[in-house]
Amino acid sequence: MYKAHYKKHILKFINPAGTSRGVLLTKPSWYIFLSDDRNLKKTGIGECSIIPNLSIDDRPDLENKIAEVCSNIHDIDYWLNDGLVEFPSIKFALETALIDLKNGGKRFLFPSDFTRKNKGIDINGLIWMGDTSFMFSQIDEKIGKGFSCIKMKIGALDFHHELDIIKEVRKNFSPDKIELRVDANGAFLPEEALNKLNILSKYGIHSIEQPIKAGQINEMQELCKNSPIPIALDEELIGIYQTKRMKELLHAINPQYIIIKPSLLGGFSSSQQWIDIAESLSISWWVTSALESNIGLNAIAQWTWQTKNNMPHGLGTGQLFSNNIDSPLYINKGKLYFERDAKWDYSKIQHLG
Repeated sequence: MYKAHYKKHILKFINPAGTSRGVLLTKPSWYIFLSDDRNLKKTGIGECSIIPNLSIDDRPDLENKIAEVCSNIHDIDYWLNDGLVEFPSIKFALETALIDLKNGGKRFLFPSDFTRKNKGIDINGLIWMGDTSFMFSQIDEKIGKGFSCIKMKIGALDFHHELDIIKEVRKNFSPDKIELRVDANGAFLPEEALNKLNILSKYGIHSIEQPIKAGQINEMQELCKNSPIPIALDEELIGIYQTKRMKELLHAINPQYIIIKPSLLGGFSSSQQWIDIAESLSISWWVTSALESNIGLNAIAQWTWQTKNNMPHGLGTGQLFSNNIDSPLYINKGKLYFERDAKWDYSKIQHLG
């Protein structure tokens, strides 16, 4: 018989996290602790992490639903199948906690060369929106630390100011030295998007994530067909879980890439569904974390390694928070590593567990 309880934690950003949807100073996470009453010394942990104004389960009754799941954990099969369709972040947390528990409750969810032999995952360096000097300082820092793939958030500043930053990057680093990805988070209007993409294409942009808001299927289809820059769907995938609808969406839009975010898509099983469908349509993909603490990031990183996708992934978010959980994860020269002998330290969170 399983037992479960949860704890809430407010993560604090070291620097304001600016996107086209606003600036984040904090964000909430809830940790689900899962154990088997036959051996209460082993506990699996999963993280329910939402992004305000983006996650479909960013809603007032989220914590009540977490409490309901923990109180009725004997129905775990129901929760992992149909019971959490409207709460993908809880499903991700519960699925993660169960995998962790079954592997000994030591945060080794997917044992591999990543966890056993300190092999690294290529990741992109994330550049948050802000004034020009702040964005330049981030770029200098990431390149100085050995990143060869940079992802810039765009869409909140004046477009020409953002272009100036991109021009400066390209003045100093050619596309064969620095891969430059941009993420608009749906900031462009459909009628202006293609013109902006044509302008951006002069600067060797690898791809752009979600140039226009999700839900504009015909407009996105036309963009993917005509854009000189490959387009990656991100927010477009959120809230779609039926296999038929997944296939219909990707077939209709036919993007060059999709972004896999397990916290927002409903866990690893749902994420794998998206991958399988995308690959059947010759659509490429990479994995991105969604502002989880190191509990969620660790699970996503270990899962990402075993997918054997060697593209740079968006897994560099573990250093964003001043009160994150200290973990074996660390970044060196543009790669994410797991130091097997390092310890987890929960001291920054009072009474966790």
